[in-house]
Amino acid sequence: MKEMIAEIMEIPVRAWYCYENTRELLLPSNIPYLGMGSSFIACLTLKYAGKDIHPEIASEFFNYLSLGKVNPLGVLISQSGESSETLWCRELFKEYIAITNETECSLTRALNVKEVIPLYAGRENYSATKTYINLLVVLYSGFGMDIRPALENLDASIELYREWGEKTASELISYIEKEKVNGFCFTGSGPNIATALQGALTFGETTKLSATGMALAQYDHGPKETSPGSIVFLIHTQGPSCKRTKKLAETLSNAGAMIIPVEDSSLPEILSPFTAIVKINFLSCYLAIELGIKGTFNIGSKITRVD
Repeated sequence: MKEMIAEIMEIPVRAWYCYENTRELLLPSNIPYLGMGSSFIACLTLKYAGKDIHPEIASEFFNYLSLGKVNPLGVLISQSGESSETLWCRELFKEYIAITNETECSLTRALNVKEVIPLYAGRENYSATKTYINLLVVLYSGFGMDIRPALENLDASIELYREWGEKTASELISYIEKEKVNGFCFTGSGPNIATALQGALTFGETTKLSATGMALAQYDHGPKETSPGSIVFLIHTQGPSCKRTKKLAETLSNAGAMIIPVEDSSLPEILSPFTAIVKINFLSCYLAIELGIKGTFNIGSKITRVD
């Protein structure tokens, strides 16, 4: 897990390098953006930031939505370039744009590839941390959004985020050792719905503890009944859902939940996904160390292949 921490510490340098190489990029709107896992989740950030982007889970698009139709253009995203379900979708487009961290891969070799966009994240052996941030860099830049304040924040605060993750993991392990924990849930609003989903994914992969991610408003519609004895991560920003987040935090705390706010008031809500997920990544690593977890992928592998 210490190696994964080292990968996370590389994020600012890798993100800047990606930005410098993709800052003039223009991505198409109003077409499908397909991926699995983190590759799909990152696209939701743009959707809930109000951009005209249509994220779809590659497997479900292939099996249920395509209906045998060949679309003019799509964007296929796979950090490894080898995710089976994303590769299936190559045939569903007359041409497609490939976004990947591995430019020599199955995703980039098809005859109908229109363009290949590298993520420039470098080698990544653990959960998607560098590649997730760099995918946000590509997507935000491709839709004309100025992300320099977010990258400057990462540069200046990466050590503070590491310290927060280590401290919060220590608090968590003390709580877990004393209390019966009912579950773990990550919640966010707007673009941080994606952060909640990605946070739950990374947390689960890394700590081997089952976690759920969802929109804060959805959590308020029923799942909050599970909050007594639960640990709830509230991604809190200065956006339209700020007041509701504070009120829900009070309600859940009174019901017996442990509330962990994940907040950063130094950035506007639309850029907060760049920093909130880094805090969660550090927390997940340090909690895994406290729990004695040795590796990330023990049942499957980093690349999921399906027949």
